[in-house]
Amino acid sequence: MRQAFALLGFMTLMVTVGAFIAFSRSPKNLTMSDVSHNYQASEYSMKFTLISPAFIEGGLIPSRYTCDGENISVPLHIEGVPEGTKALVLVMDDPDIPDSVKQSLGVETVDHYVVYNIPPETVDIDEGKVVGVRGKNVRGDVTYTGPCPPDKEHRYFFRLYAVNDMLSFETTPTLHEVEEVAKRTMVGVAILMGRYERIKN
Repeated sequence: MRQAFALLGFMTLMVTVGAFIAFSRSPKNLTMSDVSHNYQASEYSMKFTLISPAFIEGGLIPSRYTCDGENISVPLHIEGVPEGTKALVLVMDDPDIPDSVKQSLGVETVDHYVVYNIPPETVDIDEGKVVGVRGKNVRGDVTYTGPCPPDKEHRYFFRLYAVNDMLSFETTPTLHEVEEVAKRTMVGVAILMGRYERIKN
């Protein structure tokens, strides 16, 4: 009898722990600080998605869209834009840069692309095309700068924010400035990650 009660108590404990873990991982509990390079789009929203016809989630970005190729922006496809969205914001960065680069530039990531005030009805953004207003990348340019890792394979994160207001800046903003405003007015975010390693001659 004691063994039966002990087993019942253990099973109850396991169910409770399992429920707690599932609840804590539920998308509705994510905060702004959770919208990071560690989360995939499916963990935040099951409907709002960002994909590319050029590569799959977590796959290799074709060299065409990098410094080893034509260095043009990747094609993107958007689905499930949340209700109440007034504009979309697209940013792309690389968090895997070497510590030496972080120290020399005083950054944690290399910013590759920034576009804001993209019309919410946008479904496809063709390669090399700009839809919206561009912000500054890490070089201070208002252009797309493709993957160009100096040491090894890096991850590149495309984050698409759905915001409930148009963004306005007095001067051309950086990725950080755009993303900070986007996070305050966002109604959803979709994330796409691709990988790239330089072609070795």
